[in-house]
Amino acid sequence: MLPRHNDPIAAIATAPGRGAVGIVRVSGKGVAPLVRALCGRDLKPREATYLPFRDAQGGPIDHGLALFFPAPHSYTGEDVLELQAHGGPVVLQLLLARCLEAAQDPREGHRSVLPGLRLAQPGEFTERAFLNDKIDLAQAEAIADLIDASTEAAARSASRSLSGAFSEEIHGLRDALVHLRMLVEATLDFPEEEIDFLQKADASGQLARLRGKLDQVLSRAHQGALLREGIKVVIAGQPNAGKSSLLNALAGAELAIVTPIAGTTRDKVQQTIQIEGVPLHVIDTAGLRESSDEVERIGIARAWDEIAAADAVLFLHDLTRMGEHDYLAADAAIAETLAQKLPRQVPVIDVWNKTDRAEPARMQEHGGREGSVALSARTGDGLDALRRRLLDVAGWQSAPEGLYLARARHVEALQAVAAHLQEAELQLAAQAAHLDLLAEELRLAQVSLNSITGEFSSDDLLGVIFSSFCIGK
Repeated sequence: MLPRHNDPIAAIATAPGRGAVGIVRVSGKGVAPLVRALCGRDLKPREATYLPFRDAQGGPIDHGLALFFPAPHSYTGEDVLELQAHGGPVVLQLLLARCLEAAQDPREGHRSVLPGLRLAQPGEFTERAFLNDKIDLAQAEAIADLIDASTEAAARSASRSLSGAFSEEIHGLRDALVHLRMLVEATLDFPEEEIDFLQKADASGQLARLRGKLDQVLSRAHQGALLREGIKVVIAGQPNAGKSSLLNALAGAELAIVTPIAGTTRDKVQQTIQIEGVPLHVIDTAGLRESSDEVERIGIARAWDEIAAADAVLFLHDLTRMGEHDYLAADAAIAETLAQKLPRQVPVIDVWNKTDRAEPARMQEHGGREGSVALSARTGDGLDALRRRLLDVAGWQSAPEGLYLARARHVEALQAVAAHLQEAELQLAAQAAHLDLLAEELRLAQVSLNSITGEFSSDDLLGVIFSSFCIGK
């Protein structure tokens, strides 16, 4: 624990701006003297008391509710004081300033009421809850995810993570892993006991069951990460293929300008849409072609930059121009460049647009290709099939019961665990010749698991995680 973690802290705990109610929160050791200095009396624990909030001269700042939560029965595990006033920003700033001022007032013996009280850093209240074992790291992240949730599904999943559903899964994996490590370490430390753990303890079976359970957790974590972070989808194609119309159709709003003039879109237009609660960050880009217009060339270069960073690409084709040799050649050139620029794992979905105007023969020839989608961005026909296809390439399944929200770092940690367990199986198959290597792989797997809940975390990791929180949380 760093020295700053011993300082008492204070902050406005509600969002910036005007509101009916605003909260100023103080947390630290020995907050009771500050309670008396601010409220003029002791407060009953966990009981709201209506009283005036006064400045240093006794003048009124506001009237509101004060609540005192003695340690350890508080959000942070320390003494916590919450002052609930009217939610004007000036009132809350005056109240916060009064807390800091009152903390420095001398008491008998010339000691401050609450020495060292300072403004809290972003996420510091939740960081203290973690450090004082009120929550683990995955639950702490779930608090931020619950605040940031953009869909009902994400909010419900974040709430399940906050309640400990994800952490329980990780702890179950860890307990099974610790038991297996115990058997291996016993064999290494006491070979004279002739502990044949391979057969008597069914170590191979234990490891297989552990990997099976890990696969289930990893699958749900991947779904949870997808629900939280979504995927980046870029619409690409030649000018006038209907890219902007498709973005507007998916978003259900006129976001991009649509005209018959080629090259209308000069820069990217982005919108986040939701399909079954999954956020998809859809980007419309400039039409891909050779151009002598400097502004359009910049737009096309930016389009390729967006394509290179995409999780999925919608390659839009104009069905009404499938008989034009130049158009087909340009499409083929774009397809070749896509194959060169994109990693192999990034899917490219062929979307055949303008089914409402295309000849039936063209629709049959191109629109029925496996993995492609035929639609009309103008009428909306075929949009549902495209939405389903996007979910498929994202790896989304129908939300399972009890899905919890997860982060990319959780998925990466679980993938590292899977890699270590796979290597452990190879070492186990070699039996006694490589038990020390088996023990090391199991240890590394446990380290990766512990990094999820924060039972072993570097200060750098904690700093990155909690700095993304808002001040007062």
